[in-house]
Order: sequence, then structure tokens, then C-alpha cells
Amino acid sequence: MTASRTPVLLSWSGGKDAAWTLHVLRQRDDVEVVGLVTTITEGFERISMQGIRVEVLHAQAAAAGLPVVEARIPQQADNGIYEARFADALARARLRWPDLRKLAFGDLFLADIRAWREDFCARQVWTPLFPLFGADTSALARVMHAGGLRADLCCVDTTQLDGSFAGHAFDATLLATLPQTVDPCGERGEFHTCVSAGPMFAAPLDLKRGETVLRDGRFAYTDFILAT
Repeated sequence: MTASRTPVLLSWSGGKDAAWTLHVLRQRDDVEVVGLVTTITEGFERISMQGIRVEVLHAQAAAAGLPVVEARIPQQADNGIYEARFADALARARLRWPDLRKLAFGDLFLADIRAWREDFCARQVWTPLFPLFGADTSALARVMHAGGLRADLCCVDTTQLDGSFAGHAFDATLLATLPQTVDPCGERGEFHTCVSAGPMFAAPLDLKRGETVLRDGRFAYTDFILAT
């Protein structure tokens, strides 16, 4: 870690917004991302919400050149359990990096989510950072793709977007065909992505598309598997 830069831990979902946040933070000369923190659902062994396999997570972290701290939660965990497990992960991160006080998130515009994160961080004595917050999501989506980010839709909320979009590449074709009611970055939870390449990675991940399954009668998850 460079002495003149403030260490930052990045909340990592495995998706495009977290990945682009890493890219943006690496353009700054006042901070240095030293690690990633993510939530794993036990039993499924996947990133919570995104449904990304742990082995893909580890490949992403290796491509980013960063260690990952895992907060492991049981299936159907309530908010209290989630907060306790995430707080434990943050405590472990601080043991590794004693000067660590800042936690970055890839949130874009949801004020209630930001307020909840700010409250949680205050209780844990962390300072939250929101490098992308307030960005025009239509423009941001296009900047991401033009900047070399490659991702695929790994989860679709079928109450907001047709399940046929699950597994679709996050590309110009997708952005041109999304309904107007859907945010181009899926910020309202319409979809989640699995990132496989971009300027934040030393090399692209070789992923192959697996099956798509519907869970809870609502979420269409497409599996992405390391090809090698």
C-alpha cells in the first residue's frame, strides 16, 4: 500500500457496478483499494443476490489482484444476521489492515439504500464512499461498455423484466432493447450481472453459460461457470 493513499475496502457483488467502482477508485491518487468484501450464502456457496459461484468470485478477485474477505450468511438470513456477519467480516478486514476506515459501495441513486449503509457504517465506525452515486445511469451503462467492461445478466427479477433476458450480455443490444421502465444499470433490482472482463482485471475470465432456473417463483438465475 502506498503511504500517501488512504486504504479502502470495496463491497463486491461480482457485478458491473462494483467492478466499475474499483476502476474509478483506481484512477484516484488519494485512495487505494486493498481488498474486497462480499457476502456468501451458505449451502449455495454463491454470492448473495447475484448467485455467482464462489470459484468465479475467487477468479474475479485474482484478476483484480485483490484479496477477498467473505461474510458468510445462512439461507433466509434476516437483516440482523446479515449485519452481524458483515460486521464480523469488517472486523477481520481491519485486523489485516489496521488503518482501514473506509468502505466503498457501487450504489447509483437509491437514497434509502445509501442511508441504510451510512447508518450501518456509522455503527461499525467506518466511513462509506459512494464514487458512482448520482451518475446518469443511461450514460454510465454506455461508458462501462465502451470502457471494455464485459458482463452478463446472471439474475433477473421477472416481476420487473422478462425472464428471457437472463443470461443476456450486458451490451449495446441489451441497452437498446430494455423496456423504458427498466433502469439501464438495473439499479432498482431489475437485474444483476456477473462481470468477466474490464480495465479493473489483469485478464478476462473465461466463463461458460450454464442453465437458467427460476427461484422463489420470481428470480431467473443463469449460472456462469469457469471454463478452465
